[in-house]
Amino acid sequence: MPKFETTRAVDHSAEEMFALVADVEKYPEFLPLCQALTVRSEREKDGKRLLVADMTVAYKMVRETFTSQVLLKPEENRIEVSYVNGPFKFLDNRWTFEPTGEGTCNVHFFIEYEFKSRTLGMLMGSMFDYAFRRFAQAFEARADKIYG
Repeated sequence: MPKFETTRAVDHSAEEMFALVADVEKYPEFLPLCQALTVRSEREKDGKRLLVADMTVAYKMVRETFTSQVLLKPEENRIEVSYVNGPFKFLDNRWTFEPTGEGTCNVHFFIEYEFKSRTLGMLMGSMFDYAFRRFAQAFEARADKIYG
């Protein structure tokens, strides 16, 4: 099962980076392969927010939409994404934001996935791997643009 994990030290606070990653509807503006993202539902309980969102990813002639649950835990500086429906057999994605000083933090990104279709896995697998390796950089570049 393909997976990718990285930790990046960034010159932005954990709260800023959490807010940036939590703003899922902005993903199509800067995230590799993300063509569209729509939040279907949102609810809040005990200081946590649960979003159900559809994300459409596209590369060349291939376009796939999948649904996931995004659990936002601001008190823990943590975001957990779980798979609901679409082309994957399995998807697990986590973000954690660890303060390291005034206005700085470590951003930890983890994703593990498997496509239902072996053909789609062969077709999209290398592009997904490339895109996931660029996700953390894309968020950091977005933070630099927004927060300076």
